[in-house]
Amino acid sequence: MPIILYYPNNETCSLTPDDKVQVLKKSLSRSLTRYYPFAGKLHTPTTPYIDCNDEGVVFIEAKHDSQMNMLQHISEVKDNVGQLYVDGMFWPDSPHRAGIVGVQVNHFACGGIAVGVTMSHRIGDGCNLGSFVSYWASVARYGSTDHKEVLPFNPHFIQIRKTANSLPPEASALFPKHINAVTRKFVFPNSKLSDLKNKVFTEGGSTLSINNVTRVEVLTSLLYKTALASSSSFKPYFINFPANIRDKFVPKLPHTTVGNYVACMMVTTRDESETSLSVLVSKIKEQKIELERLQNVQMVHQRMESIISSLGTKEEFLDNNVNRSFLLSSFCGIPYNKFDFGWGNPAVVSMTFRSTNQIGAVLMDAPNGDGIEAWVSLDTQDMEIFQKNKELLSFCQI
Repeated sequence: MPIILYYPNNETCSLTPDDKVQVLKKSLSRSLTRYYPFAGKLHTPTTPYIDCNDEGVVFIEAKHDSQMNMLQHISEVKDNVGQLYVDGMFWPDSPHRAGIVGVQVNHFACGGIAVGVTMSHRIGDGCNLGSFVSYWASVARYGSTDHKEVLPFNPHFIQIRKTANSLPPEASALFPKHINAVTRKFVFPNSKLSDLKNKVFTEGGSTLSINNVTRVEVLTSLLYKTALASSSSFKPYFINFPANIRDKFVPKLPHTTVGNYVACMMVTTRDESETSLSVLVSKIKEQKIELERLQNVQMVHQRMESIISSLGTKEEFLDNNVNRSFLLSSFCGIPYNKFDFGWGNPAVVSMTFRSTNQIGAVLMDAPNGDGIEAWVSLDTQDMEIFQKNKELLSFCQI
């Protein structure tokens, strides 16, 4: 999921667009001395190690005749969004397929720039992408990796013994592809999210405490419920969402630990009676309690195997669950909208499933701090119904 940071032309900044590119290049090079594996290569898409050959990362510049404000207020991700980042970087037929990180700086006619950053999921997760860009931006602002403001973002590398068993091949069915997927943005202000919390609490009665219900939990439930209602016919579906578990391990891992330190939470709905907001929130909370028991990589691995086996035999799993997964990723709390390279914070940040053709939603903090932006991807026909749902729209910013 590439991240795209939009920086308007700031008249108070004396740097020209070309000057900004030089700052980005020099600071990126300095940052890679700490994040050294990111400058290496994967020999094949499935290579289980990185060749730290210091070859560097892909860095591309592109010029666009359009004005950036046309993209700043987009509510739908078009096919041409791939022009703003190193598209297809990790596909087998891509000339950059062995790379770990790709950067594309886009110049617009208005003088604004958009920085697209792509990172291979084989080396790290969304938490790593956030800490890496935070570190890079800090180096760009202060000009040195030794500056005290840079140190808190230093990467942390640890070695873990490889587990004896790998995940079964059918695990890939948890992340199905949808060729006709479209992506649209929906904004939920904090006031509306508070109203949604009250509604969930009222539905749940004494089983839920309004003070313990989070914005992400209630919004996840609303998006999933609406997606189910938008489908032509009810089938057993499930929410599949990865959660950062660095703070669950014993001892706890630093926030900047590099790797995929996530565990999947899964909420299955086998009947329409299980689609109420209060029921969905309660199930999400149950999953969170289970995550508290995970203390090491082996336990995470065992949990994933248990989830897959609980969904039936291999044949039942593939028959019943392919194309029925709603993948949700929450990046709330990661300061993507505060990545300042020296010319201010980005006016807009976008990150979607568009490049992977998956059904689900990406949640991010709104740039102005008021609420959550949800980038939702659904099949074209389902999206037509989804975006007209009255309950959903009652909590959206119109």
